[in-house]
Amino acid sequence: ASAAIKRYLELGNALNATALDAIGTSYVCLLNTTELEAINPPILKLVSLDPSACSQETKNILYKKAKEAFYDQHHLPAYYELILPYLGGAPAADLKALSKDNVNMNISTFVTLRRDALMSLTPAEVQGLLGLNLPELAQWQYRSPVREWIQLQKQSELNKLHIGLTGGTQEGYINLVTPKFPALSSAPLGTMARAFHLLPALLLSFLMMSILS
Repeated sequence: ASAAIKRYLELGNALNATALDAIGTSYVCLLNTTELEAINPPILKLVSLDPSACSQETKNILYKKAKEAFYDQHHLPAYYELILPYLGGAPAADLKALSKDNVNMNISTFVTLRRDALMSLTPAEVQGLLGLNLPELAQWQYRSPVREWIQLQKQSELNKLHIGLTGGTQEGYINLVTPKFPALSSAPLGTMARAFHLLPALLLSFLMMSILS
């Protein structure tokens, strides 16, 4: 498949709707960065692709293409369904915007979002994204990437979701730092030890000299 795609492009053919339909979801991950960048965004309106199994770079590029392709519908309820297959490449800013649109994102989509984007979301924004599906987040609280997301949140904010999430950072604790004193040099200690060891002999010598005098 990779060789066929390469040969097709070498012959000067474009990645139009017909070609992308032929490539489909099965082989879209084989396209390299240059080939992906050559896709004309409006073509994505005519094809059905799912890059969820592709590299993060491929997801990022196709998301940008899809966002441009469907931009004229971004205020309509249908926009979410159109952009849904490409959300694995969405940056944090776009996810935060979607959180205000009551999209009721499935948990299966949520856990495959771009990791850096997911980690930057607040509990309130996650609630806005998941909507009716929010309770399902509790089933993922001990699994990646939800576990790592929870650890970045304040427990008090997680409590506001009322779904039993635990593991966030606690507030009101003071970290006590025990001062570390420099260790005494071993040389003076050794000298003092020897002095104390010789003290009885010195005293005895001084006493004998006093008696003899």
